[in-house]
Formats: sequence, C-alpha cells, structure tokens
Amino acid sequence: MTTLYILTISLFLLVSLILCGVILMQESKSGGLGTMLGGDPTSSVFGTSTADVLKKITGWLSFAFLSLCVLLSIWTASMGRPQAEMPLYETEQVD
Repeated sequence: MTTLYILTISLFLLVSLILCGVILMQESKSGGLGTMLGGDPTSSVFGTSTADVLKKITGWLSFAFLSLCVLLSIWTASMGRPQAEMPLYETEQVD
C-alpha cells in the first residue's frame, strides 16, 4: 500500500510540473515562453493550431491534477484515522 501511495504522489508531482510547463508555453500577450527563450513566435511544434492543442492538453492535465489531488487528500485522511479494533468475542459484564 505504501508503494502505491508513493507512486501516486510521484505521478501527482509529475503532472504538476508538466502542467506548469504547458501553461508557460502558451502564448500570452507578450509572446509566451517560446519568445523569451529566443524562439520565433511564428514557428510552432503543432503547426497552426498550437493554441488549440495546448488548451486541450491544459484541460486534460488540469482534470488529472484535480482528480489526483482529491484522491490523495481522501487517501491521506483515511491513513491518519486509527482503525477500529474488532473484538474477537464479546463478553458480558456481570454485576
């Protein structure tokens, strides 16, 4: 269970970093990250529909980020609760 939890946190961090990068790659009013690094604003990796592709990728990554965030918060909360102990048998107290 601990290994799966650590893998889920690692996936969450990876999605977070990729989401930050995709958001920074999107073109802003000043040209975006591509022009800041010396790239030509007219050339793009995805062709003429770069903005549309980056918006779709951002949407899917946002969904994955929020889903993993909710999953990890529920999982972490359940890990902090003590497990109820079930008695092996019930005894009656005699007064």
